[in-house]
Amino acid sequence: MGVEQVHVSRVPSKPVRREADGSLAIDLWLRRDGAFEADAALRLTPAEAEMLHAQLCYALDDETAALITPAAARPDCRKGILTTRRQT
Repeated sequence: MGVEQVHVSRVPSKPVRREADGSLAIDLWLRRDGAFEADAALRLTPAEAEMLHAQLCYALDDETAALITPAAARPDCRKGILTTRRQT
């Protein structure tokens, strides 16, 4: 038997929203073997959302963001921290 393919993606038309309990919700589409399976929401506490934000800023680095948005329109994801990446 073949391996089942499961894909998760954001619902492009729905923005991230704050729930009544203070959590942040990201609407997702779930597909199994290419066919729509269900909608789901990823719910994060504010602390989890902040950690994800920091990790995404680090992973994207300033160079990737430049490909998508002009520098003048980009938010400063690294306020108050060293802006050079660690060399690995």
